[in-house]
Amino acid sequence: MNIRVSLIISVALALAGCSRGGEMRQDSVAGASSAVDAQRLADADANPDEWLTHGRTYNEDRFSPLTQIDDANVGKLQLAWYYDLDTNRGQEATPLMANGVLYTTTAWSKVLALDAVSGKLLWSYDPEVPGAKGYQACCDVVNRGVALWNGKVYFGTLDGRLIALDAKSGRPVWSVQTTDTTRPYSITGAPRVVKGKVMIGNGGADFGVRGYVSAYDAETGKMAWRFYTAPNPEGKPDNAPSDAAFDRFAGATWGKNGAWKEVGGGGTVWDAIVYDQAFDQLLIGVGNGSPWNRRIRSGDKGDNLFLSSVVALDPDTGAYKWHYQETPGEEWDFTATQPIILADATIDGRVRKVLYHAPKNGFFYVIDRETGGPVSATNFVPVNWADGYDSKTWRPKERPEARYSEHDGDWQGTPSAFGAHNWQPMAFNPRTGLVYIPAQAIPFGYADDKAFKYAPGHWNLGDASPSNLGPRNPAGLAALKAATKGRIVAWDPVAKKARFTIEHPGPGYGGILTTAGNLIFQGGPDGTFTAYRADNGAKLWSFAGQSGIIGGPISFAVGGQQYIAVMAGLGGAFGISTPLAPTSHPRPNGRVLVFRLGGSAKLPAYTPPHMPAQPPAKTWPASVEQMGELLYGGNCGLCHGPSTFSNGVIPDLRRSPVLADADAWNAVVSGGALADRGMISFAKILTPEQVDAIRAYVASQSRALQAREADKARIEKK
Repeated sequence: MNIRVSLIISVALALAGCSRGGEMRQDSVAGASSAVDAQRLADADANPDEWLTHGRTYNEDRFSPLTQIDDANVGKLQLAWYYDLDTNRGQEATPLMANGVLYTTTAWSKVLALDAVSGKLLWSYDPEVPGAKGYQACCDVVNRGVALWNGKVYFGTLDGRLIALDAKSGRPVWSVQTTDTTRPYSITGAPRVVKGKVMIGNGGADFGVRGYVSAYDAETGKMAWRFYTAPNPEGKPDNAPSDAAFDRFAGATWGKNGAWKEVGGGGTVWDAIVYDQAFDQLLIGVGNGSPWNRRIRSGDKGDNLFLSSVVALDPDTGAYKWHYQETPGEEWDFTATQPIILADATIDGRVRKVLYHAPKNGFFYVIDRETGGPVSATNFVPVNWADGYDSKTWRPKERPEARYSEHDGDWQGTPSAFGAHNWQPMAFNPRTGLVYIPAQAIPFGYADDKAFKYAPGHWNLGDASPSNLGPRNPAGLAALKAATKGRIVAWDPVAKKARFTIEHPGPGYGGILTTAGNLIFQGGPDGTFTAYRADNGAKLWSFAGQSGIIGGPISFAVGGQQYIAVMAGLGGAFGISTPLAPTSHPRPNGRVLVFRLGGSAKLPAYTPPHMPAQPPAKTWPASVEQMGELLYGGNCGLCHGPSTFSNGVIPDLRRSPVLADADAWNAVVSGGALADRGMISFAKILTPEQVDAIRAYVASQSRALQAREADKARIEKK
């Protein structure tokens, strides 16, 4: 690379502010003292001062019994301390707090241990995930947290490793590769520890993998069992606990000659893994098909078990117990991986042990945990793919037009692949009896891809909808904003209806915490962190966090003082690519934010850098720009924003100095000059002419941006 190109790329990185960041410090200050063991996890509800597992207790209801902060005094809540992170990429982790230490993961699968009262760094660990792996993370380089057990901290890495660290020093105890490194697997979800075993799933179905969940010995890292959620493409046993289920019934639900045999079938277990103590069973949420399109994937009308299902397993052996498939033959990216809450509910005069589930498809499910039989399935947002469920078969009443693989045309789904509810944790407050769901509506198109061809290691969806290219101009952007909605739905699972809703100006809002102080907390993509009354949704307090807040908040207490903690950092599937943010300029790096009554910390002021449009002097024929628009939509838009409308997490290419220089552009796009930052080389995917066409399209968008900003400046000057 010549000096001029190197300088341009360096300047682009400095202006963009979206690098992976340097390695974090490896201090060895002592952290936790007493170990988290089976008894502490089983009795977590009796110790409200700590947050020991992902959803606080094995019920994963994200309800804190602490009452020092309540609806009467929350207006006095202030920042106690903050800790600056090293990247502006998405922060989705739910922190844990044990023995006065806050443990959390950050983007790029890094781990921090912080003093829960002062915010002092005790230790940090960087697993050094290769930057190029970021390309195969469908939904940003995020991580949702750690698990604690017997003096160790467990977490998964974006490149598929499960690592155990010493809780006091942060030094590695063991590490195991849980995935086939020749396939585009990733891990973003938090592990769970159950009966001395670490449970972990993975992601990658959008690129082409076969899903499974695995259990590893917590002390040694040796695999105990693995349950596959899609059939073996070679048609032979896996010598795994899942063999029996596929032999008896699940295998027959897949086509004999579908693309699943080459692509993998999908069904990744990338988030929900919940232990049900009452029935000694592990409940997993299973993801979407790979490819999405069932005609391509399966070749027939099979249900394709266990896609989009909740499955119960024996935690000791991994043996199948029961399942319920929420979306049979799914082809809309309607994952069932969204958080699962366990509860006791009085239904028809009888107390039943149930689970609550609000997955992407827009229906709220109450499912009997003993039998796996549904109790109810009611839409919590408007839906247009099904008209409810048959109460005898518990299958959805699908609308024929929604099955896009079986007809021509571009069908607009509500909800969509972004989900009526995605990974953001919902919460259940037993005092109000309500489940608080971070719901949203984002338009998305589906069309049968008749020219589908498997592309190993890249996106393999089978969806050819032209509407997903994004808004072509500011008017289209305004229309998209008007069509997107966000809200908190306060859902009564027994009455099967919303008690109230809290409307947001758009989608992409964060996870939810509810407390015995009659409060619910939630962050937003604009950086606000807000408290509402849990009984009626009235807004009580808010904090300007500067960077988007999308992770799940927690509450804990140390020395009689209650705290609220949350991660700040916009990103994730919607966050990295949405064009709906108020600015496309870079955002500050993420932070850990911790609040208490009467806190005195202040965030430093942040002024976004001014980044003008950078169109090159060269122009191209309209035909080249049009070809570039299509290529950009299929290869670039999911990270850099549809139709180049960026929100600033990943560089706005219209404002990048790399755009203005042909050599620099080629060095990045074809040469992989920024591979260690997640921008891989596209030389094997795109020809030099196609790379140039994408530059032509981005240049046209940059010139349009430059003209709009010049007009705005003239108006403001007047």
